[in-house]
Formats: sequence, C-alpha cells, structure tokens
Amino acid sequence: MPVTIKDVARKAGVSHPTVSRALQDSSLISEETKKLIRETALELGYLPSAAARSLKTHRSQALGVIISNIDDPYFSEILQGIEEIAQSNNYSLFMAASQRDPQREQTIIHAMRQHHVDGVIVCSTSFSDEKSQQLSQYGIPIVVVNNQAAEDYRYSIYHDDLDGSRQLTRHLIELGHRKIAYLGNSHSGRTTQDRLAGFRFEMESCGLAVSDKYIYEVPGSEPENGILTANHFLDLPERPTAVVCFNDIMAIGMLKSLQQRGVRVPEELSITGFDNIIFSNYTNPPLTTFDQPKRFIGQKAAELILNLLNASNKASVPEQKIQVLKGKLLIRKSTAPPFNSS
Repeated sequence: MPVTIKDVARKAGVSHPTVSRALQDSSLISEETKKLIRETALELGYLPSAAARSLKTHRSQALGVIISNIDDPYFSEILQGIEEIAQSNNYSLFMAASQRDPQREQTIIHAMRQHHVDGVIVCSTSFSDEKSQQLSQYGIPIVVVNNQAAEDYRYSIYHDDLDGSRQLTRHLIELGHRKIAYLGNSHSGRTTQDRLAGFRFEMESCGLAVSDKYIYEVPGSEPENGILTANHFLDLPERPTAVVCFNDIMAIGMLKSLQQRGVRVPEELSITGFDNIIFSNYTNPPLTTFDQPKRFIGQKAAELILNLLNASNKASVPEQKIQVLKGKLLIRKSTAPPFNSS
C-alpha cells in the first residue's frame, strides 16, 4: 500500500491539512513543524501525488522545452540552466526536438497541450510564429531563446551575436589578417545574419573590403558542411588567411578537412568558431571561439517563464520583456598572425 498524507500526519502527530500546508512551505506553519513533517515524510517514503496537486493548483508543475536538435551540444548547456531553475522550483521538464520540421512542430504543439504544461520555453531558432500563436491561444505562456524573430515575441532572451562576431573579426584583424572569410548557415535566419553583419561591420570599420568570394553560406551547421567549405576556400585562386565560422561544430569540421589536406592551423590558416561548446577546447589545436553564457541564458529563460506563471494577477505581468545577453572572446591556439606577415 502506498504511503498517504494521513499516514504522515498520524506518525508526526498533526492533522493532515497541516502536513499538506507544510509540504507546500506555507507561512502558516512553523519552521520546526515543517522540519518534523519533512523528515517524517522522508522516513515513510511519502511522495505527493502530482495529479492531486494539479487538481488543487490547476498547475501540472511541468514546463515544455522545444529545441531544434537533440544532438547539438549547444542546447545541452542551455537545458542544464533551465533544469537547474525548474528543479529548484519543483518543476519537471517535458522536452521535444522540432528538427526544423513543420509537421513535427504541429505534433509537439498537441503533445504540449495534452501534457498540460504550464509554460513553454522555445529554444528552436526556426520555430514558426504560427505555432507559437497556437500555444498562446491555449493560454500557455511562451519565452523564446535565440529565436530568429526574437523581437516578434513578448518575452525573449537572446545573445548579442553581432557583438560576438565583431570581437572575433577584430581579433583576427589585430593579428594582421586582411583576407578574412566568413562561413555561414543559411538555415539559421537571424542568427547568421547578425553574425555576418558583425563580421562585415568590423571589416568595413577597419577599412577592409569584403570580397563576395569570401562569403560562403551552407544549408546547415553540421561538421560535414565545415568539411565541404574548407575545400571551397582552399580551391580559390587567392586563399583567405583566416575564416570566421558560424559555430564551433562547423569549425571543427573545417579543422578536420584542413588536416586531411595538410594545411597547418594556425600557421597557414586561422580558424574561429562561435558558442564555445565543450569540445572546442579539445580540438587540435584548441579552437578560438566566442563564449555564449549558455547555462545563464537557460537560467534566465526559466526564471522569466516562472515569473510569468507566478504573477499574482494579469496587471503584474509585464507587457514585454526582451533581454540581450553578452558573452566573451576566448583566444586559443587556432588563430595566429598570417604566415607572410612581418
């Protein structure tokens, strides 16, 4: 027989409403009594019924999280941040990957509704506005993270990619590079546009021309695209001396291709990534990159969605809240002055 709240009350010598209030951390119950009841519940192995709690509070204590790809290490750190805040507030996570597939997005919407999630954090950069509106129509609040149309949402958190790309480009220019290429992801919308804009802005600010042949975009950010792009740049009549990659994963693919073709990094070609995923410090050579505060971004997203859920009334809910977070440049061994610099 499962242990009930009445069993805990009987063992602790209190009424079962007192047990209920204590386990909900009610201010009506003294700290001493709360401690006794928690210890008794732990001793007996009592687990509160999520279903019963949901009926009383009209909350499932679950947050939905939608990401683009489940195998992308970038999202794993954001998820860690979300989970830390969710767990400390007694929330569980219901996660799904959209794979940038509209049909999958629709399936996810239905699943989120069926599981009665209290709110949704959208980490998928391409999650459509139409699908987000469906969630809103169901009364489910939404916070988006690094979405390609972040300003279209009332509650949004994103990283300043333009600033990050500028810092990476400036680092290469200060090393003496003048022939710098950019590798982008054409499927990433606003993100690659901001990173490309930062690259162009910094080049032009330093009086350096940006050749069209040095701007190359591929459909996706997988390492295979980095491999293909390395061949493209190496086969140009005039090779670049440095490449700013859309993200670390593509940069890692490019590093592999360069090594296979006998091109030394950074002696013959400097490479930078973006995001500072965990593997970027373990490549050969370690990758110069831009560190997004990924876990912090996840924490802020979770805090924002919980603040929306815990607002005492509609009047206390902010009409709009957009947070722009900044990261930092990490200089490692994949960048150096160009080979022919004096």
